[in-house]
Amino acid sequence: MPTEPVIIVHGGAVSGVHTYGSSEARVLGVQAAALAGWEKLKETGCALDAVEVAVCSLEDNPTFDAGTGSVLNQAGEIEMDAIIMDGKNLDTGAIACVQNIKNPVKLARKVMENTHHCLLVGKGANLFAEKVGISTVPLEELVTEISRQKLELCNGSYEDRCKHAFKASNVKKCVKHSDGEHDTVGAVAIDVHGNMAAATSTGGITAKMVGRVGDSPVIGAGCYCDNVSGGVSCTGHGESIMKVTLASRITMYIEEGLSAQEAAEKALDYMFNKTEGAGGVIAVSKTGEVGVHFTTGFMSWAFVKSGKLHYGWIPGENHTRAVE
Repeated sequence: MPTEPVIIVHGGAVSGVHTYGSSEARVLGVQAAALAGWEKLKETGCALDAVEVAVCSLEDNPTFDAGTGSVLNQAGEIEMDAIIMDGKNLDTGAIACVQNIKNPVKLARKVMENTHHCLLVGKGANLFAEKVGISTVPLEELVTEISRQKLELCNGSYEDRCKHAFKASNVKKCVKHSDGEHDTVGAVAIDVHGNMAAATSTGGITAKMVGRVGDSPVIGAGCYCDNVSGGVSCTGHGESIMKVTLASRITMYIEEGLSAQEAAEKALDYMFNKTEGAGGVIAVSKTGEVGVHFTTGFMSWAFVKSGKLHYGWIPGENHTRAVE
C-alpha cells in the first residue's frame, strides 16, 4: 500500500524578544520552502529530492541562518555546515566550514552520492565542489547587513550570545546579546514509497570561533533518518545537541513506541535536564506522524500533509490552509 507523503521544514530556533528579521518573513519563508519541497515530492516521488529543494529554498532566503544570511564568526567570516541523509540505506553526505558555496546542502548531497565518505570539511570540501562542478560565489554575496549588526551587537562574544540565546532558563528573557539569535534550517520528508530523508543546513551561531563545527553536519546529532523509525532535523545550541545526540535519541524514542510529538518533547526535556540547552526539532515517523517542538521563544515551521499546509511560529500555534 502506498504511503501518504509528508514534508516538514523549520527555519531555526529563535531566542526571546527579537528585532532582526520579522516573524512574518520567517513564517512566509518556511511556507514557501515546504510548498517547494511538496511540489518536488509530487514530481519525483523522492523524499531525498524534496528535502534538498526545501532546504535550498531556505538557504536562498536571507531571512535564515543558512547559505545567504549565514551569521559571522569571530573573524567576521561565514563558515557553513550541512548534511543530508537517506533513510532507506543510511547513506549520508555532509560538509563543514565551507565559506563560499551558495547552497551547502547541494554539496552535501554530492558528498553522499559521489564519494566513499560521509563528511568533508574546509579546503577539502571546496576542492571537491570544484571537482563535481558546484561553483563558488564571492563571500560578500552571502553576507547580510543583519549578520554584521549581530556580530557588532555582541562585541564578538560567543559566550554571551550563546548563553543567553540557547540556555533554556534564559531564552524568554529580553537580553540584548541574544536578541534575535537564530540557528539552522532543516527538512524531513517521507515519500509514497515509504522512503524517508532529512537535511539540515546552518551558518552556526554568531561570534563562534573560527573552525567551530556544531551539531548540524554530525550524524545523529543535528540530523538523522532511518526508514525503520523516522527522520529528524534539529536546531539550537549545537554543543548541547551533540552531547545528547538529539536527532538519533528522538528516532530511538519513536522505535520504543512514542509518537513523533512525544519523542520530540521527551528528547528536548532530556537535553534541558542534562545541559540546560535549548533548541527545537521537527520529526516524522515511519507512519507519517509529525512532531514539532521547541524550548526557545520561537521557531518557524511548516508541513504539508493530506492536502493541507500547516505552519506556526509561537508555542501551540498551528495555522492551516488547503493546498493542491
